[in-house]
Amino acid sequence: MNTTEHVSPTNTLSPSDPRAVFAAAVRTAGELIASVQPHQTGLPTPCADIDVSGMFGHLLMVLERVAALGAGRDPMDLPDEKEVPLAGWTAEWLAAAHRVQQAWTDPEVLERQMWLPWAEGPGGQMLGSYTAELTVHTWDLATALGHGVEWDARALATSWEVYQAMLPAGDRQARFDEVRAQMPPEYPVGPPPFLDAVDLPADAPLIERIVAWTGRQPASAA
Repeated sequence: MNTTEHVSPTNTLSPSDPRAVFAAAVRTAGELIASVQPHQTGLPTPCADIDVSGMFGHLLMVLERVAALGAGRDPMDLPDEKEVPLAGWTAEWLAAAHRVQQAWTDPEVLERQMWLPWAEGPGGQMLGSYTAELTVHTWDLATALGHGVEWDARALATSWEVYQAMLPAGDRQARFDEVRAQMPPEYPVGPPPFLDAVDLPADAPLIERIVAWTGRQPASAA
């Protein structure tokens, strides 16, 4: 399953362009999504109360929100996840990736000021935050499936930078309360999305350090 061409014409972009980095994260997730078998859709993921099917539905909406953001719409108007039968996963993923490509083709979108409940800044910065979310949830999916992943180094570097800046080392409840106070009252608010950081050995792989910083328990934390 090749998704890169549906996200952006990456062969014409600098490797460091946020769109190229996001495209790499989409490709990594797409390859994993394409491997899911019917008997695996109900497997639990590291995200509480979300199984493999639910995680795909959420990953899909990450793409839809990125497309909405690039098109100048409010991504928070969209639901957190969408229920899709397994037979339609590939088609839905490719279609959503194509909508991202359409919305972000103009390089001026990278400079446009954008707002999210937890951050505001130029489009390139906001796209980086979604690269981080996509990467961590791809790890969730890979963990549930028991699959190894060939991670893109640029996507990992972006994700580490994003979460280091976004999440304090301690008192994450205070940060969550601050973000919640900035959200319009009509936005649904669930429990804090991140637990306290988990300690890891200094030589742990970067993907494990990333997910541990978000409060997850990678293998090297055992």
